[in-house]
Amino acid sequence: MPAYLELINYGFQNSNLFRHMPLFDYIFYIGHKEKVREYEAVREDQACRLLALNFIRGGEKILWDAIEDFIKRSTIDAASILHGNFIFDLLTVDVHNEIKTFKHKEFTSVIVNAAGKLADGQIKMIKYSSVYALLQKTIDSNWGKVTFKTAVDVFKDKPDYLDLLIKLLLSGHTFSHDPVILLLNDLSQNPVFDPQNEKQQMRLRKVIADLIPNSMEFIPEVYIQDKQGAVELLSGSRL
Repeated sequence: MPAYLELINYGFQNSNLFRHMPLFDYIFYIGHKEKVREYEAVREDQACRLLALNFIRGGEKILWDAIEDFIKRSTIDAASILHGNFIFDLLTVDVHNEIKTFKHKEFTSVIVNAAGKLADGQIKMIKYSSVYALLQKTIDSNWGKVTFKTAVDVFKDKPDYLDLLIKLLLSGHTFSHDPVILLLNDLSQNPVFDPQNEKQQMRLRKVIADLIPNSMEFIPEVYIQDKQGAVELLSGSRL
């Protein structure tokens, strides 16, 4: 297995990124390329790559901006208390839950308490309400600095063109002999995926059909997840 932080023990499978997905035995965070995050997951002794993209519809961007500002403000306040340089990498958050319940001072304390226990180079997951993030201490210093990172795509196109996000996921994917899961995670209050939208469904079917000739041993599993659950696009099954 890769020498990356294992996230199951931190309850990451209960996050809104994995809540409706099939159960995994292990989940490791590998890194990200632009807004696409890469994990390695193990299910029934079979390892697979998992490429995930959090997105929110353009009309709800103001809510995402507010939550991003809340969390960033907590990292700034934590930095004023801490000694050392840290990287705060937000993996996922329930935007619509936190807009009502987020407590800035409480989360600042969570960051400070976790950061104070880290040695140089050490990384751990921190959880507060629906917020899941990785916190890493890079070096010790006489002052505090917390670099804030996140990756959420604002989907500005019409819902008809949801397939463009699958293509964005695929832009970081090279077909191999290993299983691959592609996951679009919709943070919107009003989900973009619509089974009744004929144009959207036609375009999605074409993207999935185009995957098959390029696949080797395993056809990628493609999931779209929102507050209503998750749909696997090849089979059409809802989880």
